[in-house]
Amino acid sequence: MTVIGPWTPEAIGDLTGATVLVTGANSGIGLRTCAVLAAHKAAVIMAGRSLQALTAAAAVIRQGTPDADLRPLILDLADLDSVRAAAETARAGAIDVLVNNAGVMNLPARTFTKDGFETTFGVNHLGHFAFNALVWPALARARAARVITVSAIAATWPSGKLEDLMSEQKYRPMGAYAKSKRANVVYTIELARRVAAAKLDIVPAVVHPGSAMTGLQRHTGSAFERLLTLLANRLLMGSPEGAAWPSLYTATSADIQPGGFYGPAGRDQTRGAPQLVALPKGADNPAEGARLWEISETLTGVKFPI
Repeated sequence: MTVIGPWTPEAIGDLTGATVLVTGANSGIGLRTCAVLAAHKAAVIMAGRSLQALTAAAAVIRQGTPDADLRPLILDLADLDSVRAAAETARAGAIDVLVNNAGVMNLPARTFTKDGFETTFGVNHLGHFAFNALVWPALARARAARVITVSAIAATWPSGKLEDLMSEQKYRPMGAYAKSKRANVVYTIELARRVAAAKLDIVPAVVHPGSAMTGLQRHTGSAFERLLTLLANRLLMGSPEGAAWPSLYTATSADIQPGGFYGPAGRDQTRGAPQLVALPKGADNPAEGARLWEISETLTGVKFPI
């Protein structure tokens, strides 16, 4: 039967035999992404910092899908030693879909990862960049693999310019976030260029989830600001379930454009069925992509194998 109308997760077919790895898997969009893919019979590697949190998240998923194939993977994107250890475990097999979902947002003060990077940029971009490079053999081993990176509509903000990447000159919480989310988009487009040049059967895509209340908002200012955020969530924002749709769509649909940017189709791209949306201005500039790639390899000390 042909399905006519906006895409929903019901369009996902049987994923038996596919292995999916999702970072930030224990809450919010990551948890919902894992739950839906597991329900469609994918083997899901749930990556996160805490085994306890991953175990609790797996228990939630198994309430709806008792036979879910869920595998925990300890991964702290703020620690390159952890990234290397997790990648060594994960690259032992094939990975059909990698979802770079984990992230931090609106950290009130400028803090640093174990390796000395500003935390927001270090976790949201550099940690994922290094992990992707190190698990690349597992993606190359799969047939028609996908690399999905979760950005945000903040990637389109003027404050997201890829300058002062470590926020040494000035730290603004949401400015650092916007920078990291633009980096997600620029990275994906550059990855798509390199995949095409290498003639590999791998599709990189980047998504933004619209607006949804997830664990990312836990750093929002004062109690009053948190109350306003909660009210905004009720009135304006979508749910983590709907916010996972762009990730699920790009992970499973046949017609995904390499290097494409996907987000909700609704008004102001806050919610709705996923579709191809406009790139942040200049994000497809090859010079910016090459520069970010070189900087990322230099900072992390990890050479990407393509």
